[in-house]
Amino acid sequence: MSEILERSPVVQKLLEIACGSSRAEVSRVEELIDRAVQMQLPMIDSLLDAGLVQEEEFFIGVSELARMTLVVGALEPSDVPELKKICSAALAIRYQVVPLKLENDELTMVCYDPFRMEGRQALSRKLPYTIRWVMGERRHVRASLSAIYGVGADTFEKILAGRDIDADQLAEKDEASVLDDDESDEASVLRFVNQIIREALVHKATDIHIEPQSDILRIRYRVDGQLLDVPVPERINALQSSVVARLKIMSRLDVAERRMPQDGRIHLKNAGKSIDVRVATIPSVEGETVSLRLLNQEKFDIHALDLEDSVKESILEVLALSHGVILATGPTGSGKSTSLYCFLDYLNKPETRTVTIEDPVENKLPGIVQIAVRPEVGLTFAKGLRSILRADPNNVMIGEIRDTETAEIAIRASLTGHLVFSTLHTNTAIGGISRLLDMDIEPFLVSASVRAFLAQRLVRKLCEHCAEPVKNWSEARAVELAVPPQIYQLGGHPSAPMGCPECRHTGYQGRTAIYEICKVSETIQNLIAKGADENAVFEQAVKEGFETMRDYGWRKVMKGVTSIEEVLSCTHSHSGLTQI
Repeated sequence: MSEILERSPVVQKLLEIACGSSRAEVSRVEELIDRAVQMQLPMIDSLLDAGLVQEEEFFIGVSELARMTLVVGALEPSDVPELKKICSAALAIRYQVVPLKLENDELTMVCYDPFRMEGRQALSRKLPYTIRWVMGERRHVRASLSAIYGVGADTFEKILAGRDIDADQLAEKDEASVLDDDESDEASVLRFVNQIIREALVHKATDIHIEPQSDILRIRYRVDGQLLDVPVPERINALQSSVVARLKIMSRLDVAERRMPQDGRIHLKNAGKSIDVRVATIPSVEGETVSLRLLNQEKFDIHALDLEDSVKESILEVLALSHGVILATGPTGSGKSTSLYCFLDYLNKPETRTVTIEDPVENKLPGIVQIAVRPEVGLTFAKGLRSILRADPNNVMIGEIRDTETAEIAIRASLTGHLVFSTLHTNTAIGGISRLLDMDIEPFLVSASVRAFLAQRLVRKLCEHCAEPVKNWSEARAVELAVPPQIYQLGGHPSAPMGCPECRHTGYQGRTAIYEICKVSETIQNLIAKGADENAVFEQAVKEGFETMRDYGWRKVMKGVTSIEEVLSCTHSHSGLTQI
């Protein structure tokens, strides 16, 4: 294609700039630009969407080509309320421009694509000011649009203009659950809600919280375990009831019921990928709050857990057993279910039958029979588990052991030749022993059935783009932090979070798990059966090679995966003995 098309001088120059700031092969860049020209697509967006160019270097070249001043770094508009009056959200977001400042009837506007002349011409006609155009990087332009106008602001303005306030229209298109379906430009509450969810996916959020306040509708995303406030349009509380009703319709909840909590589920598609959303509504004094848990239909793989060799070896040994109970422990949101799904995927072979009972079924695993608890019809963990044991399973997973009855049946199942997986809400691996004993399970049954306790936490991973080595790191500093000598001597150097646009200036991007695993050896079995306390079990486990969660975390720190602060905040120096 690149040999057939005759490029204009501007396109040829843009190609040279793109090749100069790209790590990709020249032929690939040529092909992409030629296709964009042929299909009349924005060339700059095509290059950036494909990830072929380094944005900073690329925009320096483009600004020189366009003979425009480049605003380096994040945009800092002055007098935001006045600028929002001058340039509406609909105009700014449609043409991807940011009003920067107004001085002496001259309005400075920032764009990132100087070749999209229709936007510049439209704004010159519609705004009663002389416009001075400058350039900015696309990521900074889009971040400023979100910060100034709020998520879904263009749709919100059109809705308030009267296009979609009718409650009957709210119930239309109930089947429309495709987030990136923009066939219609007509503003609607559905489109506004989709923009909220789509923006959360862009930020890689795991949860969305929509919370009515006295004067505003607050929206927050949970990203890497931290809650972030989302900029929202002014007067968004005018659509509070419509947004909540739309979400309840999508999740097939009772729209008229506002006094009781409700739980539902939404199935979405975004860019061809399936996304399940768990929805929970809670009545508050300011109105109904809605929490959405975003569950990407990801593939589970034990190798993707990034386990240290010693822990991986121990887990594979346990998974090779024919029977016994394996318990994952940790607080809510520590990744226990993900770890268990990875274990089940590893065991998911044609010659084995695996059945799970969960509340609710968070992720669907091909080849595995999954049952959802339904207390309203009498299907509890205990009742479901009894039925599962009559269905000839090799492996059984119980979402959570919550009571004595479920614990007893799980132990009985392991003693009759099944490998049973479940979770407990304790803070440490060895603390799982006390938890079972607190449920009135006999010590001899615990020692005879449980084969391993696995505890875990999620820590944030350092941003690869901005993390820097810790200054003044030395053996003395390692001793002060109680880093075990054998881990320090493995080498490596800790890094610290710095913050950059790629990680939203947090210094972190993504999360990883840190573990501790206590295999129940014959000696530990005897200690449990005799009623020994946690200290005795911990001491024996250490003799047998048990490594605490903090020590596991130090391994990740020395490799530059996470920071010292993350490990210290998520673990205890004697995590085998003391509850966090």
